[in-house]
Amino acid sequence: MSDHNEGKVAISGIRSFNGELRVPGDKSISHRALLISALSSGVSQILGLSSGKDVQATRAVISRLGAKVNVEGDHITVEGGRRLLKPPDEILDVGNSGTLIRLAAGMVAGLGGRYSFTGDESVNRRPMARIFKPLTEMGAKIEASGSGDTAPFTITSHGLNGIRYEMPIASAQVKSAILFAGLGARGTTTVVEHVPTRRHTEEMLGDAGALIEVEKLEDRSEIRIERGDLHPVDYDIPGDPSQAAFWLVAALITPNSQVTVRNIYLGDLRSDFISVLERMGGDLEIIRKSQNSGDVTARSSNLNATEISPKEIPGIIDEIPILSVAAVCASGTTTISGAAELRVKESDRISVMTEALRSFGAKVDEFPDGMAITRGGQLHSGKVSAHLDHRIAMASSILGAAVEGETEVLGFDSVASSYPNFVSDLLSLMSSNDASSRP
Repeated sequence: MSDHNEGKVAISGIRSFNGELRVPGDKSISHRALLISALSSGVSQILGLSSGKDVQATRAVISRLGAKVNVEGDHITVEGGRRLLKPPDEILDVGNSGTLIRLAAGMVAGLGGRYSFTGDESVNRRPMARIFKPLTEMGAKIEASGSGDTAPFTITSHGLNGIRYEMPIASAQVKSAILFAGLGARGTTTVVEHVPTRRHTEEMLGDAGALIEVEKLEDRSEIRIERGDLHPVDYDIPGDPSQAAFWLVAALITPNSQVTVRNIYLGDLRSDFISVLERMGGDLEIIRKSQNSGDVTARSSNLNATEISPKEIPGIIDEIPILSVAAVCASGTTTISGAAELRVKESDRISVMTEALRSFGAKVDEFPDGMAITRGGQLHSGKVSAHLDHRIAMASSILGAAVEGETEVLGFDSVASSYPNFVSDLLSLMSSNDASSRP
């Protein structure tokens, strides 16, 4: 068993945050850039790839499948194509990446052959039946551990058939797994979404020449894909908005602060957290550099509570932990509902974040699908166990910088999965560099 207290960081408050920085390349786009490059016949170029362990795991997986990956500084080339890809002798280990295990399962089902997957303790607890069902309907055979709906698992396919699949839950990962499988399936594969989710997969597959179309109807979207080959694409990946959110909230909730995060992705369903923060009274300025990227500046603000509704959740699912920190520092009671999906992330984020916020003196009511968060009395330093969850660890560190005393965040090693330089960036933005990391 992994130690939930592995690695710890002590944060001294009260701090101000000032300066500018760039955050790691967008993790969602990074995963997909590598997988699509592996499928594309020829050489793709990638700049700005996320440096986190999750994306390193994706790079390792496509190498084991046969893609030729070359790394020179922040410039990566991938030579791919179906002719190079084949089942490896060893098990494919995805580490802590739930995105990778689901997308790669769809990808290899479309390639054909027999592939085995595993991950760390956290990933091997996460629900996989949501991809097993559509992939099985397409013709794949899946042998899974335990009750049959978690990793480790083995997936075997010898020719898939396209299906029409109505999404029972809003999940970009499930949608993506089906679309990747559809690239190698006979006939048309159709995914029906009643609640929109991030569109990176369909946009990036389209850029690589996939036979894909998106039809937006009044009550749903239908994404259709046909079997086909992909061509190489050159990627320049902007910064990850979910990582930028930590620094923007840090500036909003601490005195005499102003932080600018340069060149972050601002496309639909990825920057919705900015609208939530503006609704709460956050002083935010956006300067767009392109249609989907730009610089965002945040300044110290007096925040007010808000209501986060179920229809907003798909666009802010990764930012809920840091938005709950903003809620703790706002006047009034913020309610979050329709977020049951948070219970099956790297941790049960509703339960773990509730416990974390209470340790700072906040009043938090926990519900099956969300929370009600009230500042309560005087906030103070806390002691938090991140439960192997990088977003809990980073969000708790930001709150620790905003309150009196020294906050201890346990389980900080998990941050390396997405943001290896988080502590050094924290120190560089703090006006007084007293935060220290302790093994």
